[in-house]
Amino acid sequence: MTQIDLMTTREAAPEGGEVHAVQSGWRLALREFASNRLALVGVAILVFFVLFSFLGPFVYHTNQVDTNVLFTDQPPGPGHPLGTDDVGFDVLGRLMKGGQASLEIGFLAAAIATVIGTLWGAIAGLVGGIIDAIMMRIVDVLLSIPFLFVVLIVSIRYGSSVLTLSAILGVFSWLASARLVRGEVLTLRVRDFVSAAKVMGATQRRLIYRHLIPNALGTVIVNITFQIAEAILAVATLGFLGFGIQFPKTDWGSQIANSVTEVLNGYWWLVYPVGVCLVATVMACNLVGDALRDAFDVRLRRR
Repeated sequence: MTQIDLMTTREAAPEGGEVHAVQSGWRLALREFASNRLALVGVAILVFFVLFSFLGPFVYHTNQVDTNVLFTDQPPGPGHPLGTDDVGFDVLGRLMKGGQASLEIGFLAAAIATVIGTLWGAIAGLVGGIIDAIMMRIVDVLLSIPFLFVVLIVSIRYGSSVLTLSAILGVFSWLASARLVRGEVLTLRVRDFVSAAKVMGATQRRLIYRHLIPNALGTVIVNITFQIAEAILAVATLGFLGFGIQFPKTDWGSQIANSVTEVLNGYWWLVYPVGVCLVATVMACNLVGDALRDAFDVRLRRR
């Protein structure tokens, strides 16, 4: 059942039937998602890295604050499964700490961008007219500004902590969400159930929160997975350029930047493990996003 099918059912059904239709639509989407093997692989990878980054340090204890020049650039072996880096930090423990920052920023930035973009797009699509034109021209202007350039300037000005980077990335990455939600709202606002709600005296705020955003939720959920992947890559880019989380804290991008020159010296364990973590996490987000898109769009469902 697509969102359009769901809305048609709502128009013809009483309140109890509407709830049942919503539950049926979500069950069908969940069933389709669960039947996609690549989606399950993506979920498994994400769960693994979340547990690895946030629960791993409680199992595998390392000192990620004090450097130790006596144990620099040691290859993988007993005591250090992935060796040590150029200042004596255990690489496996460093991966866990870097994963915490990268995932936290990725999820927080995606949440901020989704909230702002969803509200902006819903308001623009519902109100229409001159307000819609002004709001979307603002989006066009912001899209014309180099994203990385602005983020670099703001991160230098306000620092590079998890919260500041999450806020910066979230505030400057909501534009795509706004366009997607606006497109959905433009098709939803002419539906009969929206017209009926207007006739019954529903305010624009109620239309947005009660009718439009819930029916555009499928698009929002799909988009947030790609937002997470983009935020993680953006954090890695900032870290690689030297504007990521500051020492002694770290993120995956900063680890690659600090170790990329060591590959020429044969210290492969300083680059390849963190590279695999970054690629696998982003790939998992994309796999989940593709599967969610297939699950919410009846035209892409397998028969």
